[in-house]
Amino acid sequence: MQGRLYLVVTPRTGWSFAETLDRTERALAGGVEVLQLRAKDWEARPILELGERMRALAERYGVPFFLNDRPDLAALLGADGVHLGQNDLTPLEARRFFGGMVGRSTHAPEQALRALEEGADYLSVGPVWETPTKPGRPAAGLGYVRWAAENLGNRPWFAIGGIDLANLDQVLEAGARRIVVVRAILDAPDPEGAARAFRERLYGVA
Repeated sequence: MQGRLYLVVTPRTGWSFAETLDRTERALAGGVEVLQLRAKDWEARPILELGERMRALAERYGVPFFLNDRPDLAALLGADGVHLGQNDLTPLEARRFFGGMVGRSTHAPEQALRALEEGADYLSVGPVWETPTKPGRPAAGLGYVRWAAENLGNRPWFAIGGIDLANLDQVLEAGARRIVVVRAILDAPDPEGAARAFRERLYGVA
């Protein structure tokens, strides 16, 4: 799993497909290295329609495309991977019919260790801070990031949850070298500039 800057695109109420794709492309132009479509509560058909166009964008920029939650639709789309939450299928179950990469959201050390036992290719670690993207999910805090840095070795993992340019240094100081961003890029007035700023900071640390 290559890349340090992972963007999750959560389409906003009132955004057209065109606006969602425009913001996504600008973020890719700024240096986003992994792309995920997260369309919670959408029916299958609109997920496939937007997913096909987003996968084509990812291919154009040479980055892997992931779909959230739905390994069945990820298989239909020919996505590079699927990202699973704690209440979704396990990585082992998803691999029964999906052959791509599998990521897993984790909120505590025991979940991280179990996900690795189940064959996850990478983990997300968080949320570092509470975020409206995950309403009701308490923050795991920087302590969990430090645990991951000390215990996960070379296994790929990404810090996630409320990360922006103002608090990025705290996440890096805790040991993260890969991050997932949603609002701080997707909702930025200049998604390309925001992505470029994140990437420069990420690659400025060892």
